[in-house]
Amino acid sequence: MTKRIYTVEPVEESSRLTDVRILIEGKVWHLWGRKGDERERTLVGVSDKGAHTLPVLFGAGLGVCIEKLLERGPVAVVDNDPQIAKLTGADRFRDHPQVLWIDGKPAEVLNSLKEWQNVNGGRSFEIIKIPLYLRLDPDWYAVIANTLAEMEKTEDGFDFWEQVKYPKFQNVKPKILFLNRPYFLTGEIISALDRLGISYRTVDIGLGDTVRDGFVEDLLKSVVEFKPDFALTVNHFGIDREGKLTDLLLKLKLPLASWFVDNPHLVLYRYKDISPELTAIFTYDAGNLEIMHDKGYGNVFYLPLATDPCRFKAGIKGKNSWRAKVSFVGNSMADAVANTLLGAKLPANISNKYQQLAAEFCESADISVEEYFKKNHPQVLEAIEGFATDEQKLSFEALITWEATRQYRLSCIKELLSFNPLIVGDCGWHVLLDNKGWHYLSSLDYYTDLPAFYPMSDVSFNCTSRQMKGAVNQRIFDVPACGGFILTDYREQMENLFEPENEIISYRNVKEIPQVLERCIKDKKMRARVSAAALKRILFEHTYEHRLISLMDKMRKTFG
Repeated sequence: MTKRIYTVEPVEESSRLTDVRILIEGKVWHLWGRKGDERERTLVGVSDKGAHTLPVLFGAGLGVCIEKLLERGPVAVVDNDPQIAKLTGADRFRDHPQVLWIDGKPAEVLNSLKEWQNVNGGRSFEIIKIPLYLRLDPDWYAVIANTLAEMEKTEDGFDFWEQVKYPKFQNVKPKILFLNRPYFLTGEIISALDRLGISYRTVDIGLGDTVRDGFVEDLLKSVVEFKPDFALTVNHFGIDREGKLTDLLLKLKLPLASWFVDNPHLVLYRYKDISPELTAIFTYDAGNLEIMHDKGYGNVFYLPLATDPCRFKAGIKGKNSWRAKVSFVGNSMADAVANTLLGAKLPANISNKYQQLAAEFCESADISVEEYFKKNHPQVLEAIEGFATDEQKLSFEALITWEATRQYRLSCIKELLSFNPLIVGDCGWHVLLDNKGWHYLSSLDYYTDLPAFYPMSDVSFNCTSRQMKGAVNQRIFDVPACGGFILTDYREQMENLFEPENEIISYRNVKEIPQVLERCIKDKKMRARVSAAALKRILFEHTYEHRLISLMDKMRKTFG
């Protein structure tokens, strides 16, 4: 999560500064509230453990706590919010001979604290937190505080950093620390690890924009106890944009594998301090390799999607109401476009033409929206670069991608209407299409319904999102795996996965759809032959077990 932007105002009582008013994202927060100086002073009373500890204060606050702690001896102040310290005057202690005032990357802060501890006789740390700071920047303060707490939990003489310097990749099968968040592919990864007999431990990330409370502490505990060979995540879940966690992993000497099942450019947009030395990016789209190299990632690998043959398998009975000659499962993208447009808050001169810009991007060969505009609409790109926040810039790029997908998907579906297709998806299809020439089924569950649904259609139709112009989606693996037949749009990377005409049938452009579809509907023997050949290839090469074996091999060769 990006550090929040805010402004500060003093709050005085009887001409005495007692609090700070913080204006943030349209809301008003307070450093303490009423009688703030008295409340801050109580931190020392509650935490006073005498001369046997070294106090580490998270946030400078009003300076009251620092002043009281100095009566005991040396104090460390961990503070990444200088405008509050300047307003309160607490920054006057920055150069005090008894104060270690530190900011910067979490690993650097922890190193400074460790050195300070050694200089002061190795006394235990006493962690004192001013709650407001952990709300302002939880990714930074929590990483440091939780790491420090984990170090202090250990028994005397235990050297935390020595414990995490263990050698990696010493066994035939690696040990994996999986940063888990409910999402497409995470369940498949866990199931595949089980079937492969891989030893792993999961650390739950949480569902919010930031990691859950205790995430870093649990991660550190797992590293010490489990001693994994590398950490694995999907779509960079759990990794903050400022690079605080990757910096910590670098300090832990723990490699990170991040498997992108969505466009990595949309996820890694404006990431800073990416610590590429021990990070490997795996992308489902080979076209992203060069883009990721340009962003500074040296270890980038192609790892396409696949299927879980234990979930998607033949013989699961479907409902009679699902039977159709042609079906399509997919979102209309109408809501995605509308919501992204609303969130982007584009100026009128851009919002008035986003549909045309998306149509042009859709037809182009460029994978990256940014690269497309750099070459074709530099004035638009210049305007986008002038947006106030990275989130607004990202919203624009997502808007172009989703609108391009909406237009492309709609044009494909219109070519199906003469075949009376069954469309499974959101209600946005009722807005985009007339109520003639098709019938509708609301969205089905990916895991419980689709393995039984796909074989009920003579032809499962597929048209790929425009965020993956050269790559294939998981449907071309799922449908044959459960005994169905798929007709998909041609993708360049498809030929490395399936043999055209023998293992997969595709159309090259939208206008070709009716002709190819009619051939598929009429030729039952061809459908059976192609589907069987595709299934054989999938079980031999394209399961998630195969993908994880490849990922583990790359991690061993790169970091072992």
